[in-house]
Amino acid sequence: MKVLITGGSGFIGSALCRSLLADGHEVVVLTRSSSRAASRLGGSVRLIEGLGAISREEVIDAIVNLAGAPIVDRRWSEARKRLLRASRLDTTRDLLRLIERLDRRPDVLVSGSAVGYYGSQDNDHLLTEEADDFEPGFAHKLCADWEAEALQAEKLGVRVCLVRTGIVLGPGGALAKMLPAFRFGLGGPIASGRQWMPWVQLADEVGIIRYLIDQKTLRGPFNACAPEAATNAEFSKTLGKVLRRPAFMRVPEVAMKLLLGEASELLVSGQRAYPRRLLDAGYQFQYTQLEPALRASL
Repeated sequence: MKVLITGGSGFIGSALCRSLLADGHEVVVLTRSSSRAASRLGGSVRLIEGLGAISREEVIDAIVNLAGAPIVDRRWSEARKRLLRASRLDTTRDLLRLIERLDRRPDVLVSGSAVGYYGSQDNDHLLTEEADDFEPGFAHKLCADWEAEALQAEKLGVRVCLVRTGIVLGPGGALAKMLPAFRFGLGGPIASGRQWMPWVQLADEVGIIRYLIDQKTLRGPFNACAPEAATNAEFSKTLGKVLRRPAFMRVPEVAMKLLLGEASELLVSGQRAYPRRLLDAGYQFQYTQLEPALRASL
């Protein structure tokens, strides 16, 4: 099987590349810098800097679309919002144009999204994929527009799966940004600590993407998060326990708003997302409890 991946040199994408290569699949990665991607991915991956490098006769069996600028690493200025949208929507539109010109179209497009689709929620309501009580705002609009763009591939005869990912736990990503403070005993809950943090271990994130590629009857949105979400306070306590460090240094909500502005909503609010469609489809999570997932990630 040949898989084209956008965002393939990122935290999730590189793990997916390694998994596919280990099973003998061919991987093509769209990247802005072949030299940088090569140092991360090695020589077994074919790297391209434009989709024009794929001829109309080439056979691509599956596309995994993970491209997108980081969403919570800085304030959302109007320029930053435009970049966040362009890095997701423009890449997806480019993929649609590629699919349209291929002589044989891919079987499936697995396209990224996030639990931010449900907006920033301050309640304990369980959110399955069928939930329509999302909170409007930039995060919801970004995810909804990204998903709508990807779904255009269905008109071209391609099965589309949308991966609404929670916080991915692994050696890198969001966890790497948390670790310095926690290792120095300066970690702790953010704001009230009652906000929900849907999480997924990296092995399951990769497993979910591969499951959606392989299971040819599956389509539509899927919450890529473990069945048991944790509150921010529970997450902080568990991470402190794993690191054998105190985790009582609460970060006030006002401090987060001063630092990140509107983007702070992703940290002071949350979503109690539940992966009903994955469980109904038969996917078996490797990590359902937070503490073992954190230990595996470290």
